[in-house]
Amino acid sequence: MLLAEGVHAVITDRNGGGSAPPYDSRNLGGAVGDDRDSVAANRRDTAMELGLDPGKVVFMRQVHSANVAQVSDPFGDDPPELDAIFTDRPGLGLAVLVADCVPVVVADSFAGLVGVAHSGREGTFKGVVPALVEAMAGQGARPERMTALVGPSACGSCYEVSAELRDAAPGEMRSVTRHGTPALDVRAGVSAQLAAAGLRAVRHDARCTIESPELYSYRREHVTGRFAAYAWLAG
Repeated sequence: MLLAEGVHAVITDRNGGGSAPPYDSRNLGGAVGDDRDSVAANRRDTAMELGLDPGKVVFMRQVHSANVAQVSDPFGDDPPELDAIFTDRPGLGLAVLVADCVPVVVADSFAGLVGVAHSGREGTFKGVVPALVEAMAGQGARPERMTALVGPSACGSCYEVSAELRDAAPGEMRSVTRHGTPALDVRAGVSAQLAAAGLRAVRHDARCTIESPELYSYRREHVTGRFAAYAWLAG
């Protein structure tokens, strides 16, 4: 999809790769127990399908933090602990891996900046998405010009948690499952954070990972792969 002028964003699914069950088949996660060669082939083939140089895609070591970094090249085999990255380099792909957490893409095409964030329950509590917006603003982006994509995640009707955890969350994140049990709506939390940061243009891929078999879901399957949101500036 063309998220904004000169800014591309794509959500992958689990189909079309070479990983064996239970990671079948386009698993892009390198730390979930899948065969390393299969993951490398999936990443290479996905980049090529998107028109990206496989050697120019940045992956993070995601740890549910609010850590953000500006990047100009991939990190290699030992990426730092980050949950958000952004760049001004055309053709450099940014990837965020998920399997129930919220993948977020943020771009300011006028400033020539695009970023991605991994915002699960903990990352949303810590404010990784506002931290990404703030870091990009520090390099010339303006929130009122930014466009965001909030990708698929576990929905507020499926993401069951303890009553204690639900009650400790911000009000917009508190939810109830279809069975009447306590739940969290992480998407609603991320959306509220984007609005509070000043973003006006927010698009959604509102699929629930738990309910969508074409997507990976840790809560549904436990041992499983990861799909990704990719974003890049046109060259």
